[in-house]
Amino acid sequence: MESITLKLSPDMIAAIRLAAADDDVTTGQIVREALTRELRRRQVAKTAVRPDEQLVAPLRTLLADDFAYAKSWADLQGRLAHKGYVLAEAGGGLILQDQATGARICKGSDLGYGYAALMRKFSAPFPGHAHRWLFDRVREARAPPH
Repeated sequence: MESITLKLSPDMIAAIRLAAADDDVTTGQIVREALTRELRRRQVAKTAVRPDEQLVAPLRTLLADDFAYAKSWADLQGRLAHKGYVLAEAGGGLILQDQATGARICKGSDLGYGYAALMRKFSAPFPGHAHRWLFDRVREARAPPH
């Protein structure tokens, strides 16, 4: 088994020792249990936002032509709206929502159309997207070297 050296502040070490003494366990147990909880939390958090593939696969098929043939953001939104969906900003990307309820269905990237790819396709950021700087990054990445 590989060992790992952790650099902890004196205050952190004192707190771990105190917790270990209170629980009548070793300091190693306190650290291992804390890391186990954190790793489990991270796994559960990431798993929880994964869309159901049985839902996404048919949507991917249903909306493929709309994403492929849309000429602009407005065109894409119109095509999606015709089928009862709409794109909306979510963090640094886009989500697909039910047009009637606003319920989140999945991320655009889950459908195979990440925000960066769509910005490149339409040569513009999503209208009203708060992270407009992402478009500058996409445009710079696309620019030929001087």
